[in-house]
Amino acid sequence: MVVAIALTATGLIVLAALRDNLVDSAELQAGKTVHDIAGQVEAGTPLGRLRLPDPEDEPVQVVSADGQVLAADEELRGQGPMADFGPGSTTGGDSEEDDGAESESGDGPADDDADDDDTDDDDDTDDSASEEDGSPGSGHVASGPGTDAGLAADAAARTGPADDTASTTEPVFGQAQLTVGDTEPASYRIAALASTTPDGRPVTVYAGASLDTADSAVADVRRAMLIGLPLLLAVVAAVTWLVTRWALRPVESIRSELAEIMHGDLSRRVPEPTARDEIARLAATTNETLAALEQSSERQRRFIADAAHELRSPIASLRTQLEVAQAHPGLLELDGLLSDTVRLEHLAADLLLLARLDAGEQPRSDRVDLALLVREELGHRVGDRAPVGAGLPREPLVITGSRTQIARVLGNLVDNAQRHAATAVRVTVERRGDRVVLAVADDGRGVPEADRERIFQRFVRLDDARSRDDGGAGLGLAIVRDVVQRHGGTIRVESADSGGARFVVEFPVTP
Repeated sequence: MVVAIALTATGLIVLAALRDNLVDSAELQAGKTVHDIAGQVEAGTPLGRLRLPDPEDEPVQVVSADGQVLAADEELRGQGPMADFGPGSTTGGDSEEDDGAESESGDGPADDDADDDDTDDDDDTDDSASEEDGSPGSGHVASGPGTDAGLAADAAARTGPADDTASTTEPVFGQAQLTVGDTEPASYRIAALASTTPDGRPVTVYAGASLDTADSAVADVRRAMLIGLPLLLAVVAAVTWLVTRWALRPVESIRSELAEIMHGDLSRRVPEPTARDEIARLAATTNETLAALEQSSERQRRFIADAAHELRSPIASLRTQLEVAQAHPGLLELDGLLSDTVRLEHLAADLLLLARLDAGEQPRSDRVDLALLVREELGHRVGDRAPVGAGLPREPLVITGSRTQIARVLGNLVDNAQRHAATAVRVTVERRGDRVVLAVADDGRGVPEADRERIFQRFVRLDDARSRDDGGAGLGLAIVRDVVQRHGGTIRVESADSGGARFVVEFPVTP
């Protein structure tokens, strides 16, 4: 539709411009002819011997002030003036002649005081001087070749010097329907120019230029457009349809593949086109998304399986102890029941926190003095196996985040250090540039370099010799990393000066 509207508008503009140009050409031709005839009249050429062009293409009339046709082509004899406008006309509007000549309004009034056109009149004078009696194409003289006026004009033309006075007017243009001879009425561009015969009589010279060529050319172009534009639109529509289908074929492949993947097989990937375009980038991004979804789904399944396995052990222990107590009340061990219950409570709390972190829960935006938080949390710890030393600054070191979650990070790191320390654990807080560094070190056996990344995975325990009761479920360090990352920080493991492991957490400083 857009192409059709554009082509139609362009075609109309082209037709209008073509007709205007052709009409201007006809007007130029009529103006040239009327100057030529007026030059002959003013040069003294007898009206019966004017050199007139082909009347079908360029009809000419010389009309007196009282509307009498003084000279005209043979085909125009017996007709009145071809137009009623001109320098001497008082109508100044459209009219239809009674003798078959229909005219339209002129383009403007005559200017009787215009400058002379010496060049055209000189040429016309020379041509008229060489014209001999009885030349072909001579015009019709209203006074007749036998009248005194005609003889006097003829004698003046033969014996008197040529009058080089040029027309003092500019032509006025209009349009009219003329019947030349036995032909059908046709459109002409008419030029009217005021002139004067050598004996002082004012006359108006009319010259026309046929618009048949313009009408024919416009009609041919219009016909060509009416035939060509539908064909062009059909070609454009077909090409657009084919190109669009070809361009969107990879999109359909991606859509159909995604529809299959929706059934649950996240290991499949959509086809990637070889072209380096937007569709290829869409396919690549879709595959990256599918890979991330597959990893997330796999981690979720593994997490659920590990959580079920970890929960099975304390629940089974509790059930066993309760069944024994039911059968033998005297064998009930409250300490074992309490220990398993506490472990089960911690495991449930860890699983709930991980679920909230996986759901994308954002931490609070509180201002937390990390040094003060460490001092308070360490002051609340009782019953630790190894003493905990601290190196804390006096000035506040403020970070932004959730105080509860940051305290959980500190507690998990200290619990992990207590589990592996030989004699002591040390916690330090310091500022390095625009970062606040929290470090927890122990004097145990340390973490092998190859396992320093793996220990942050969920349900991972490096020492299989440790019992589940002493070694935990393997979720503490995973929680630490997730919480630190959501606070814009980083965590890493390195060797401590005491030979054990040193966990280093960095948070951005809040201004």
